[in-house]
Amino acid sequence: MPRVRVPLDGASLGPDALKSLGKAFDNAWAEIAGQFQGSTQQEAARLNLANAILSVASDDSRDAEVLKQAGLQAMARNYASLPISKDKVAK
Repeated sequence: MPRVRVPLDGASLGPDALKSLGKAFDNAWAEIAGQFQGSTQQEAARLNLANAILSVASDDSRDAEVLKQAGLQAMARNYASLPISKDKVAK
């Protein structure tokens, strides 16, 4: 599956922040990918997740779990049918 590539319009993130972003995206997608299996919305969902995680990221972003939870919260709001437990997004 191709990686999502999102332009960062002038944003600059260091290697540690980028590593955390990648880990957050991969872990969040692993939790919700099954909801989009075979769907025509799969790539749109991946892009939405990437945008959600990027929207809270900064060069100080190092905690992949925090970034992941932010992405899952945004996805839960945007895709109300996703069975994302409140325990997972309340942390």
